[in-house]
Amino acid sequence: MLQPTIIAIPIFALLIAIEAYLVIRENRTNFDRKDTWTNIFIGFMSVAWGALFGLFTSLIYLAVYEFAPYKMPMETVWAWAILLFVDDFAYYWFHRISHEVRFFWNFHVVHHSSNQYNLSVAVRQSWFGGLAHWIFYVPVALLGFPLWAFVTMHGLNLIYQFWIHTKLVGKLGFLEKILNTPSHHRVHHGVNNQYLDKNYAGIFIIWDRMFGTFIEETETPRYGIIKPINSYNMFWINSHGWFEMFEAVKQKKTLPGKLRCIFGAPAMEFDEKLEKTFVIV
Repeated sequence: MLQPTIIAIPIFALLIAIEAYLVIRENRTNFDRKDTWTNIFIGFMSVAWGALFGLFTSLIYLAVYEFAPYKMPMETVWAWAILLFVDDFAYYWFHRISHEVRFFWNFHVVHHSSNQYNLSVAVRQSWFGGLAHWIFYVPVALLGFPLWAFVTMHGLNLIYQFWIHTKLVGKLGFLEKILNTPSHHRVHHGVNNQYLDKNYAGIFIIWDRMFGTFIEETETPRYGIIKPINSYNMFWINSHGWFEMFEAVKQKKTLPGKLRCIFGAPAMEFDEKLEKTFVIV
């Protein structure tokens, strides 16, 4: 099954090139060519690894789908409308937990570890995220949406999210109330104190407004992660979070302490009395 995101790769490449030209020509930011090429190569590898893991996760989805008490009639418009919101709702919680639980953050940190913000960052995705992300979409199968429909809708969701990774688009008026926009997503990638843990939306910003994780863009974001890795090494970018987590686990003497290192907030560091907590988002 050919995913929409794979079909869109030539369009992604063209838009990345156009944005890079505009940024360099207008000198809006210090354009990091090496970072952009790193993002692109990471993106190609994530597609390859994603295809491999997709074979495994598709079998899980199909198995769970068989237990769905009702099979959605995908020849109807209303079924696709429901799937649009169901998939986006599931994405919100996948994305939020990927920031709030260190185990999942170790995959997602790849996407945030660039200190740049441009369209190439959109394709900077974990090579191994497919090992765990499927967990969040099991409910979609139980609701009776067939695999082909889910893959199509989820791919369109991810395609939508590509264009919001830019600094070249300002605020979009009334659309800011409903949709996730470049302004909202710049906040999400910002490490400014007030921007941490905010704006997890995929397509609809309504989820953040409903669950108290929304904030407007009021000052220029600083991008990246609080503990920068300062590396263009694709293997280190994909693995540094795991090394840091296992090192933290080794330092803890008790089982609860070790488990907190794995399932607590990302980069949670405790002093000897477990009184102090730091969260990187």
